Amino acid sequence: MAAIVRISSVCHRGGKLLFYRSSLLARPLVTQQKDQDRSYPLTARIHGSSSLRAAGSVSKAASLHWTGERVVSVLLLALGPAAYYFPGPAVDYSLAAALTLHGHWGIGQVLTDYVHGEPKIKMANAGLFLLSTVTFAGLCYFNYNDVGICKAVALLWSK
Repeated sequence: MAAIVRISSVCHRGGKLLFYRSSLLARPLVTQQKDQDRSYPLTARIHGSSSLRAAGSVSKAASLHWTGERVVSVLLLALGPAAYYFPGPAVDYSLAAALTLHGHWGIGQVLTDYVHGEPKIKMANAGLFLLSTVTFAGLCYFNYNDVGICKAVALLWSK
């Protein structure tokens, strides 16, 4: 089988790797004792994009956004059982906010990936904010003037 390899086919005599002289590695992984005091210079440079060289505050904002997305996802997981066991206005409005925010961030990532060109991005983001606002307002209206999200889901399951 391909996963079973003899050690002698990977290593040469003296512990040097088969790929030691290959251009794939900048330095060998296994060497003899006498070769360990030699330094191995990098053979190629890796160039990142200009966005990777941006200030640290952008990275901090992205990190906080990523953490916020995970918190909202875990909150939605917790709100499912809470909506079943403790239906009420507090859980209804929490679900409305969390579902809207989760959907807003998710569709925002799709727009980031698939919409190109400055005017198209601005129009797509404006449409997303409008959709998110209407969604949240509609869910709040439904919670205030009707049975609420929790009882509506329970009614759907009961029939």
